Amino acid sequence: MPNVLFSLMLLGALCSHGHSMSREEKRKLKNQVVEMFDHAYKNYMDHAYPADELMPLTCRGRVRGLEPSRGDVDDALGKFSLTLIDTLDTLVLLNKTTEFEAAVRRVLSDVRLDNDIVVSVFETNIRVLGGLLGGHSMAVMLRDEGQHMQWYQDELLHMAKDLGLRLLPAFNTSSGLPYPRVNLKHGVRGPETRTGTETETCTACAGTIILEFAALSRFTGDPVFEAHARRAMDFLWEKRQRNSNLVGTTINIHSGEWVRRDSGVGAGIDSYYEYLLKAYVLLGDDQFLQRFNIHYASIMKYISQPPLLLDVHIHKPLLPARTWMDSLLAFFPGLQVLKGDIRPAIETHEMLYQVTKKHNFLPEAFTTDFRVHWAQHPLRPEFAESTYFLYKATGDAYYLEAGRTILDNLNRFARVPCGFAAMKDVRTGSHEDRMDSFFLAEMFKYLFLLFAEADDLLFDIEDYVFTTEAHLLPLSLSMAPQSSSVPSNRTVIVQPEVELDDFDWTCPNTRLLFTDPAFPNNLREPIRSAVDKSCPRPLPYREPGIGRPPLRAQDFMANNPEHLELLRRMGVSLIHLKDGRVQLVQHATQAVSAVAAEDGVRFMQEMMELSSQQQKEQLPPRAIQIVSHPFFGRVVLTAGPAQFGTDLSKSSTGVRGFVTVAEPYSGCSEITNAEYVRGHIALLQRGQCMFAEKARNIQKAGAIGGIVIDDNEGSSSDTAPLFQMAGDGRSTDDVTLPVLFLFHKEGKILLEALKEYREVEVLLSDKARDRATIFKGKPLPGSLIEGSVDVQEAEEGCLTEATTPTSSEPAGESQMSTVELDEAVAGEAAPSHEGVGPAGEDAGPAEKMSASEAEGGPAEAEAAAAQPDRSPEAKEKPEGGANSQSVDELLADWQEDLEAFKQMEKDEL
Repeated sequence: MPNVLFSLMLLGALCSHGHSMSREEKRKLKNQVVEMFDHAYKNYMDHAYPADELMPLTCRGRVRGLEPSRGDVDDALGKFSLTLIDTLDTLVLLNKTTEFEAAVRRVLSDVRLDNDIVVSVFETNIRVLGGLLGGHSMAVMLRDEGQHMQWYQDELLHMAKDLGLRLLPAFNTSSGLPYPRVNLKHGVRGPETRTGTETETCTACAGTIILEFAALSRFTGDPVFEAHARRAMDFLWEKRQRNSNLVGTTINIHSGEWVRRDSGVGAGIDSYYEYLLKAYVLLGDDQFLQRFNIHYASIMKYISQPPLLLDVHIHKPLLPARTWMDSLLAFFPGLQVLKGDIRPAIETHEMLYQVTKKHNFLPEAFTTDFRVHWAQHPLRPEFAESTYFLYKATGDAYYLEAGRTILDNLNRFARVPCGFAAMKDVRTGSHEDRMDSFFLAEMFKYLFLLFAEADDLLFDIEDYVFTTEAHLLPLSLSMAPQSSSVPSNRTVIVQPEVELDDFDWTCPNTRLLFTDPAFPNNLREPIRSAVDKSCPRPLPYREPGIGRPPLRAQDFMANNPEHLELLRRMGVSLIHLKDGRVQLVQHATQAVSAVAAEDGVRFMQEMMELSSQQQKEQLPPRAIQIVSHPFFGRVVLTAGPAQFGTDLSKSSTGVRGFVTVAEPYSGCSEITNAEYVRGHIALLQRGQCMFAEKARNIQKAGAIGGIVIDDNEGSSSDTAPLFQMAGDGRSTDDVTLPVLFLFHKEGKILLEALKEYREVEVLLSDKARDRATIFKGKPLPGSLIEGSVDVQEAEEGCLTEATTPTSSEPAGESQMSTVELDEAVAGEAAPSHEGVGPAGEDAGPAEKMSASEAEGGPAEAEAAAAQPDRSPEAKEKPEGGANSQSVDELLADWQEDLEAFKQMEKDEL
């Protein structure tokens, strides 16, 4: 299979953009950065200090425990004046030495690090420990220059070591990976710590320690910190997937097993890769560079689809894991600059820039067709970071204009009287009462450096490396002695004599890498045209024979030979999966022409858009309870819900009625046996059209509900996660009846019951009802059927309770965000959903069935024979055979599922 599964053909007319920027313009923009920083910093000091962060809408400080909890976000707050510590080296960079000296004195006099509070090891390391070390580096630099900080006696370093010792208990695991949280006063694993019970952490959380801990060891001469950080890095390297050389997003800190196997360069992994390369730059250890290069080759092979960066599964790296990207990956072009791989850096940055211009800010997550997925923007600095590095690498004034755009948007949309407020929704411009410490620590550093000249700085920025929080650590640490506790099998590079020129090509590099200034622009133009559609595009030439309009995703039918031929011409192929689904994959190189390949890209993007439109809150499974003779409510079938129609969770009684098979069984055209369907619950076979279309047809015929039965032989809720039936991309408000989905095994139970008994009544509800509730005040249905046994015999003769459980397998482990369909013999199509949410959790128990799940093929003969046409032949039982189990045999098979269903009832479905 080719390496590229989904490539974009980015074609379009070129437009003229950008011009050189005068030194005076740069100076004005630099001064504007300083003014904006002053506005944010002064409001923090006036209204929030000594609290950790400023709440800019209410003009007060955010104190943990006094404000409503925000979950994991609050783990960064430790009642240690976070924003002030995080901002220390920014003050020096912006030439605010007087303010810096005052800030250091405040930290030394006011900040306590022994608070009885549980904090994130990762956030505390990069923000507080990094902030103290960056402040120490600046204090030493100023002291050595002889004008400021002459009183300083390494007090910030002593605080940093104290904090480092408080973080060390988190590393007391068999793997060496740190616990994700630690109590600053009590450590971990004790009743007073209120932590230490966690079993997993993110890859970035464990792999973003080495810069700060190694710097702490080399500043203090205590090797213990660097040794623990190296051990964690070594363990992550050993646990990489050996075939793909990728790492997952979440790992068990005790066993080393990957908990989440999706891999990308964004949230959960991002700074692990960053620290591998920067650890080489800072510490001079070739092993870090070797590891980074191996990872980077895999990233470029599997994850990088310029200009996109798509998550994949570490064991199946050719299969994308989701159809959207998160904003944290915006740091990656900057890292590629440090690597020296400029072309993909330019391409990805341009895509990010166009998304920024389209929405004013980079949304927290956005789809592959550049629409909003998660609408928040907490003033993240990663895009500004990459903009700075690309400008330093290329000298292209275009990136100065990008910086101007960032400044303008911050002032127009985020600036409030008491600081800058995070965006709650970039589409509406609504604010969140939040100004994270990284906004002052990072955003203003990169923007100031973007517009500053060398003589605007008090020191040579080339002598420092940026941590992931943009704290400044001196490259001279590479000459400090390495710790004696580093394992002996490690490659150690000793350079006793280092010339200053040796640092010329270190990070960040200011040398111009391109002699042709038009080169970056030539890479950007096609991407700009594709993302923002701002340039007029002529209609593409269509070769003879394909002058028809391109196939639209909403019109696609997987059983239509003409549609399949159009897909083939567009380079889109169908892969049959073992579970009966079909996956749509585009190979642009296999299209009959560049125009056809572009149509294929548009088709795939439309598929993904259909999916994103249908991403709603996960619904729990529903119950279909057979209440007629001889079941009397004892047989309950687990059913998948629909994203349209009656919401059974809001009905206290559910919908009760007799079932009948619709004609045609597919339900994809006008119902011909409407006289039998009217007032009944219609049985339908999956296939040939969209679920919503089936619902509309039976509703028109007068049905009170619908049950869609899977036609994939052997499918069962025992082994497959349930999913939701999605709509058709249009409004489904007109569908007012309930529609449920049964896998083949459960559907067969209902069909066999219908074959054996003329009348089968069911209850559609949100969960199984007890029999006393179902039959309250009514005779049991069996007493109304001619020839039936009496009530007592009926109850005694039906001793077996039949159920089918909900699969407990997390949807997030098995779902793939490539476009997947059901068996290709027929169907409706659109892409499946990613099963991880904004906080990274697995999806709920009911896996969504998106419009991409094509429906099954033609009705089986036995199902057609089951239709109760009220003729004498309908009374006859089917002949024996492999597919004609008696109800008694089926009941015997169901007994083993009883306990699982009871557990499901306890969980309220």
